[in-house]
Amino acid sequence: MPSDFDLPRLLSIAFPKSFWGGCSSGGRAGQPLIRSVVRFQAASCMPNIMQILRGPGGASVRQLLGTSGGFHVSSRMAGEQDFVSVSHRSTLETLTSVETEIDYEGLPQGVSTSTHMLAGAVAGIMEHCVMYPVDCVKTRMQSLHPEPGARYRNVMDALRQIVQTEGVWRPIRGVNVLAVGAGPAHALYFACYEKIKFSLSDAIHPGTNSHFANGVAGCMATVLHDAIMNPAEVVKQRMQMFNSPYRGVVDCVSSLLRHEGPAAFYRSYTTQLTMNVPFQVLHFMTYEYLQELLNPHRQYNPSSHVVSGALAGALAAAATTPLDVCKTLLNTQETRAIHVIQAEAFRTVYRMGGFPAFFKGVQARVIYQMPSTAISWSVYEFFKYILTKRQHERRFVYC
Repeated sequence: MPSDFDLPRLLSIAFPKSFWGGCSSGGRAGQPLIRSVVRFQAASCMPNIMQILRGPGGASVRQLLGTSGGFHVSSRMAGEQDFVSVSHRSTLETLTSVETEIDYEGLPQGVSTSTHMLAGAVAGIMEHCVMYPVDCVKTRMQSLHPEPGARYRNVMDALRQIVQTEGVWRPIRGVNVLAVGAGPAHALYFACYEKIKFSLSDAIHPGTNSHFANGVAGCMATVLHDAIMNPAEVVKQRMQMFNSPYRGVVDCVSSLLRHEGPAAFYRSYTTQLTMNVPFQVLHFMTYEYLQELLNPHRQYNPSSHVVSGALAGALAAAATTPLDVCKTLLNTQETRAIHVIQAEAFRTVYRMGGFPAFFKGVQARVIYQMPSTAISWSVYEFFKYILTKRQHERRFVYC
């Protein structure tokens, strides 16, 4: 063996500290997350291994590995497929294929949270901004005593009348405050959901998807999301109403503080949670269930994300419409129902419109939520995939 052969040095170059850290990180052996980390890091380091084997000391390394019985080294060093373990050939073949098929569900934990937050923030802003005109129509159609000029037959009729009588920009009035709230709210929303989902699923059924974990994660994520979004929702709905007296977002906020106090921004918070917790439980459980059917390998598949998101959003929206009507009443405090509090909201809705009043605007709500959740999930999964790919490329260069 040549005197300049230094196996520890060559191994330290081929496998950086991050590789050994990934192999020895906590958790039970064989768990999917650990396997993903090891596959991801080892595949990134494979070019270094091949460079060493082709280099000046490569013959000695090949001779050592070839006689040790641990590895089989082909006489031709044409690619990663030639460097395989005799006893674990299939495992390493899978390992080397990661370069072309990035496992974006298996990011290292240190990167995963920031990825989920950034992807979630972009998804939330896109979802609310793109569908804001339909949301404006939903708010008006849920009015218990609409003005004569705000009586609409359906969603398209409402949009047409609003544009004709109030101007082309009226359906998007207040979108800026919603965009400001949606960014941080959805960043926490998706990051919390992913963290709790994986932690609980690993504790309940290691290596598999748990619908119970999905539901609990959705509940916890909703509490954080609504705490940030509720003030933005109040201002947004006040500005969406027909003949809204506010000149803009700042005027609306200052008027609410002067006349109703800070509590006005959270008057509907408990009702919002009462609505959104079952909504998100149905939403996440349905989405994850449909993903198991349409995308069992959990690869990046835009069509499956769109279909699963749309169907999950439609089901959850229809089931929780009565609670959404009560939330709208609490947020807008219509003239004939002024100073309604949560305990009276359900009685007030029934007294002013009977049982059908609980489903006012259900068509607009479903039409709004179907594309909204489809946009949210497809944008979220797309940015998660892109960010993961960039992380993979940076790790490849580092190795």
